[in-house]
Amino acid sequence: MTPEPAFLLHKRPYRETSALVDLLTLQHGRVRAVAQGVQRPGSRARTRLQPFAPMHVTWAGEGELKRLRLMEGRGSAALLAGEGLLCGLYANELLTRVLPVELPVAETFAYYTAMLEALPRPEGRAASLRRLEVAVLEALDALPRFTDPEGGELDPQGRYDLDHGSRAFVVAERGIDGRTLRLLARGGWDEPGLAGPAKAITRRALAPLLGSRPLRSRELMRQLAQRRRAGSH
Repeated sequence: MTPEPAFLLHKRPYRETSALVDLLTLQHGRVRAVAQGVQRPGSRARTRLQPFAPMHVTWAGEGELKRLRLMEGRGSAALLAGEGLLCGLYANELLTRVLPVELPVAETFAYYTAMLEALPRPEGRAASLRRLEVAVLEALDALPRFTDPEGGELDPQGRYDLDHGSRAFVVAERGIDGRTLRLLARGGWDEPGLAGPAKAITRRALAPLLGSRPLRSRELMRQLAQRRRAGSH
């Protein structure tokens, strides 16, 4: 096969010197594979198979679990630390958890690549994550419908919450105002003034896909926020 652009999403040891990996690839979406020998000390493949580092890969095998054959670096890894690193870990954990194996998600791959470029800058993090989350929801046909359950328009003065069953919005006393939802419906996911509602909606829309098991990266973000608040007193 032709070498395919890819990023490592998740890696865990397998047998003595190998690893089980989840990759995000340009043409085949999430690919699960065995990377043979990468845990061996001094392995050149081990240095290439790192999070946030662009690669070209090939693999073999007909089943769900492939065997990696080629791993070549195609650039430097994104330099992430602190909150930026946690955002990257969140993106990797999210994609590993919700993307079916080998579902083509070229647009998600593009937004993931753009996110890695944005994460070193604090002002770009929230918007890049929302764009990635929206791309994932679109790929899985799970993006909210910005109407009421019958398909009617939302009242700009009303307040609404997302209904998982219909993926539409229902009246809710403590919900998000209809004006904001209309702006999001027109693609305002990354507008700074809409950051809070956009995050709330993508989180609610992703919840059924993630299930009851919490994301480890979200817990790490919460701990970081608590330490920052404690340090400011």
